Amino acid sequence: MTRIPLTEAQLRLPELIASLQPGEEVEIFSGDVYDGLRLRTVARLIGERQSPRKPRQPGSAIGTLTILSEDETHLEDFHDYMP
Repeated sequence: MTRIPLTEAQLRLPELIASLQPGEEVEIFSGDVYDGLRLRTVARLIGERQSPRKPRQPGSAIGTLTILSEDETHLEDFHDYMP
């Protein structure tokens, strides 16, 4: 897990998000040990894990699509709009 201060995260947020790997975590903290303040976690960015996708199988869509024969009767409804 990577820890970075809030001020740095504000400057580099798009870069941080783009570089996150699935499951990787970035902890953003507030406070400064030099000022005597206690470091406090204010946010966590966690890269989304990609769900495993089943490989495509040839012919898996057979029977799921019905193709109707050419039918010109539906065009009669648009007769007023056609030249």
